[in-house]
Amino acid sequence: QVQLVESGGGLVQAGGSLRLSCAASGRTFSSYAMGWFRQAPGKERESVAAISWNGGSTYYADSVKGRFTISRDNVKSTVYLQMNSLKPEDTAVYYCAADQGRIPVGGVGAVVNYWGQGTQVTVSS
Repeated sequence: QVQLVESGGGLVQAGGSLRLSCAASGRTFSSYAMGWFRQAPGKERESVAAISWNGGSTYYADSVKGRFTISRDNVKSTVYLQMNSLKPEDTAVYYCAADQGRIPVGGVGAVVNYWGQGTQVTVSS
């Protein structure tokens, strides 16, 4: 069982930055691939970034490539999403996810083992 708790969301102006954190409980964090998803009002939940169990591989949706960076610290059982050059269209609830397989990015409808409760990110123009 893995429990995920996100933090770091908030209100930021366009062009600004935020760093999201997701703290995981459980002793097997390092065996899970981790990902960040987002869901805007009226839209499906989409995957934006993912990282392999050891951090050796990272994946990004085209919409965030070059602006967002995913990383993880297996000692702290935490995964991060650094978001730079934020745009109003990045406004959404951001969710952390954990899965024992690879987490796909750039699409909707992904099924993962565990979800966090979400954190709101609002980018004003």
